[in-house]
Amino acid sequence: MAAPAPPSEELTRLAELYGVAAAYRPSPDRVVTASATALTRALAALGVDAEDPSAALAARAAELRARLLPPTVVHWGDGPAPAALTALPAGTALRVDTEQGELRTGAEGLPPGVHRLTATVPDGRTAHAHLIVAPPRLPAPPARSYGLLVQLYSLLSRRSWGMGDLGDLGELAAWAGRTLGAGFVQVNPLHAAVPGDDGVPTDPSPYRPSSRRFPDPVHLRIEDVPEYAYADERFDELLGRARRLRDGVLGGDLIDRDAVWELKRPTLELLRAVPPGPGRRAAYLDYLAAQGQALEDHATWCALAEAHGSDWRRWPAGLRDPRSAETARARTALADRVDFHAWLTWLTETQLTDAQRTAREAGMPVGIVHDLAVGVHPVGADAWAQQRYYAAGMSVGAPPDAFNARGQDWGLPPWRPDRLAESGYAPFRDLLRALFRYAGALRIDHVMGLFRLWWVPEGLPPTEGTYVRYDAEAMLAVLVLEASRAGAVVIGEDLGTVEPGVREALRARGVLGTSVLFFERDWEGDGRPLPADRWRADCLATATTHDLPPTAARLTGEHVGLRDRLGLLTRPVEEERAEAAADAGEWLDLLARLGLLDGSAGPAAEEAGIRAVYRFLRTTPARMVGVWLPDAVGDRRPQNLPGTWDQYPNWRLPIADAEGRPVTLEDLAAAPRLHALIDAVRAGPGT
Repeated sequence: MAAPAPPSEELTRLAELYGVAAAYRPSPDRVVTASATALTRALAALGVDAEDPSAALAARAAELRARLLPPTVVHWGDGPAPAALTALPAGTALRVDTEQGELRTGAEGLPPGVHRLTATVPDGRTAHAHLIVAPPRLPAPPARSYGLLVQLYSLLSRRSWGMGDLGDLGELAAWAGRTLGAGFVQVNPLHAAVPGDDGVPTDPSPYRPSSRRFPDPVHLRIEDVPEYAYADERFDELLGRARRLRDGVLGGDLIDRDAVWELKRPTLELLRAVPPGPGRRAAYLDYLAAQGQALEDHATWCALAEAHGSDWRRWPAGLRDPRSAETARARTALADRVDFHAWLTWLTETQLTDAQRTAREAGMPVGIVHDLAVGVHPVGADAWAQQRYYAAGMSVGAPPDAFNARGQDWGLPPWRPDRLAESGYAPFRDLLRALFRYAGALRIDHVMGLFRLWWVPEGLPPTEGTYVRYDAEAMLAVLVLEASRAGAVVIGEDLGTVEPGVREALRARGVLGTSVLFFERDWEGDGRPLPADRWRADCLATATTHDLPPTAARLTGEHVGLRDRLGLLTRPVEEERAEAAADAGEWLDLLARLGLLDGSAGPAAEEAGIRAVYRFLRTTPARMVGVWLPDAVGDRRPQNLPGTWDQYPNWRLPIADAEGRPVTLEDLAAAPRLHALIDAVRAGPGT
């Protein structure tokens, strides 16, 4: 196959003017040039016709010369005046209509917020821009702390309906805060999922949601809905089915999200028929008013998906536009279903808020750490309601690297940086405000996406993609502004290949990073495990994540056998086993030299190794240390195995012990192994 054609000089210059990278560096000593097709397709997704690059280049250059202000200007609270303002001609008059409703002349001493800026230059020309005024950085976490990391669906209690729910989250937070002294509980994204239809099940991945702004009602604890107090005998049969579903999972069945929802949905429809009291009705109406168009769009999509299937791209043409007359008529015709889905969202956000309140009341300085996925499903509610903000015909992914020579296509449409800037980053602001209503902290998946994303043109392999740059200063300013308003911590998932300067920029604004023990080596030196005193302080440190083997499997090398059985290895299994054994052995040797590993033998040695790993994490300066909850009972199975689909039950496994037996929340709370691990963590420095 012939190599893709390289871009011309004019196309390269045009692309760079729009933030589309003509080349990138996968390593300091290597430069990869993007193809002409990749640049042309990315520019087209930004509304730029690049068929005649010279003409488009001249038009863009003229536009930039004539422009007085960019669409969005950032002013940090402790910084100098923005360059965009100092570059204006002498005698320019500035008017600022603040977010708080005040009128100011000049841009100094403004309160934090997103304001409307008008600049009038002496020759009479006028320009308008959004002015983001943000605090200089986020405050540090209230105190150095440790917490628990868990995939909520995997945490079943004896009250769950086949998967962990928000009642379980509240119970875990109350117990962990009061009994274990934990400072936080981090969960997977709880965003609304795209429902399955036509025999296709719901995508179980929490990282491919329908909406990032609104949560999924499948997480509701039915018994905690106030109307449940008025339940009658009609609920008995549903409760019996829920009990059998829970017992099945605890007996070895996989978690079935669709089966759970098929029980909860009719139960919630019965509860909705219970007349609310006047105070409760008023609270719901206030919620509807506060959420406005965004909630109406989300609930409309849910109702239309029930009638026409989950993929809005296959709906009748008139319904593909959320602002069309056909959609307005359908919304009226489906008013009861639209209201039902809005009500479900309200219930879910109420229980999320209750969980955070419970965590704080239990003494947690942070509380619940929520997770923000990097993007949304192309067929879902956000992609439908916010079409103008998404790049048509593009998908987010990753370029080829040492771990994946073919690159990755994640199937998530990227935001258009130009449309974000024109709106003053309104979609991003609204998204963050929604999450911070019930989050003590927010983990941002692939936080490097605030700076640039790898765009893959539809129909082409990931190798044919290119990086598109975002205004990182504006994205960070919005993040710092909204998190500061909420008093929340922000954690960036910055694992893997990170562009130079990104971690430094995040740290300067108070965004914590993520450090995983088995990745922390002296890569610029001898490659051996990184000593604790050389770890960064501004991070969440942990031993593993949902995409990696649990610590028991890592220390014993069992993860290699799993990948071998599934045909995922690219080298002979003997080589993989030898490398894994050497990696674990180096860490165990270090832990032993530091006196963190006791001399246990046999089965107890594995448990001692896990305790030593977490003891080590507490000797690092990391502000937050996360204990992967399955590690506390010896679970060996990863929650997600990248590179698999049907071969492995990703996102469908309950927490289990070392023998693979599911463990309930009640069993976890009483497990001697868990308490021994937590005692080891709490005894570490900094407690």
